[in-house]
Amino acid sequence: MRRAPGLSVRLKLTFSYAGFLMVAGTVLIGAFAVFLSDYRERAQDAGQVVIAPTGTELLRDFAPAAAAALVFLLVFGLAGGWLLAGRMLAPMTRITDATRTAARGSLSHRIELEGRHDEFRELADAFDGMLARLEAHVAEQQRFAANASHELRTPLAITRTLLDLARSDPSREDSVIDERLRAVNARAIDLTEALLLLSRTDRRSFAREEVDLSLIAEEAAETLLPLAEKNGVAVETSGEIAPAVGSQALLLQLTTNLLHNAIVHNLPEHGTVRIDTAVDRDGAVLTVENTGERLSPQVVSTLTEPFQRGTGRVRGDHAGAGLGLAIAESIARAHDGTLSLVPRTGGGLRVTVRLPASARQLP
Repeated sequence: MRRAPGLSVRLKLTFSYAGFLMVAGTVLIGAFAVFLSDYRERAQDAGQVVIAPTGTELLRDFAPAAAAALVFLLVFGLAGGWLLAGRMLAPMTRITDATRTAARGSLSHRIELEGRHDEFRELADAFDGMLARLEAHVAEQQRFAANASHELRTPLAITRTLLDLARSDPSREDSVIDERLRAVNARAIDLTEALLLLSRTDRRSFAREEVDLSLIAEEAAETLLPLAEKNGVAVETSGEIAPAVGSQALLLQLTTNLLHNAIVHNLPEHGTVRIDTAVDRDGAVLTVENTGERLSPQVVSTLTEPFQRGTGRVRGDHAGAGLGLAIAESIARAHDGTLSLVPRTGGGLRVTVRLPASARQLP
């Protein structure tokens, strides 16, 4: 938006200081003149002989000195105001320079304004925090775009290879090609839908309602029970009613992703998955815990990043797109909640989701 040119803040402060001194000086001189005049009249009424100038004499003798004093106050106010305003607004210059640097695309610059806490330091610290978050967000988006491009390129390349094989070998059975193309196409569709869901949760474009995490956990367990039986994994559900506020569909997706991840990243035989809901003073808690191989904290810390599949733990028939935990964390964050991952001592993973208390939980 284009704006009409105006005075700078420093100049406005300078004029304000000088104007205040002028007004104060004028009031002081006027009060002094009124005092002298009143004092002379009261003395004459009392029959006292006083040596005090008349109004005309006072005006003639005092006016030049008063004018000179006002001129001095004006010059002193302008000079002092200019210096004081410049000193007071010096931090704004650094903040402005940092803003311009960020506008050119450099987000690594920080103001790091020294000194004690005041409004300017608070503004500078807030701006530094915003730059840090923006830099981290941009880096995350760049990694995500690169990984998404790689993941989407893979099924397209496989499809092209299959089509080239079918064209070069007319004797190959069409049913085999069709089946492979269908599988690759299904993977590409699943990946695209996962990316769209991740984008939707980041925008927080969903309606909120009262939900019960215990019912959602039971529904997710029933849905994935055939997969658990196929993989020889026992699913145990327990807990209490856990009311929260959010999207029923998204929270079901979060729970399903966590439960699916716990099933497919489990022991080959006799593995277990426990899903529990509870309520504490901060809100609703959902915990999904599974057996499996021992995981280091370094590996666990990367599992919520997009396209991280936990190499070495994933079965070939359930490789997935590597977005399950990333989507779960995004959904939790969109509901103003948190998702934390902790490796179990005996092997496997414990995932805890905490959501804010609903209205009926609050005292």
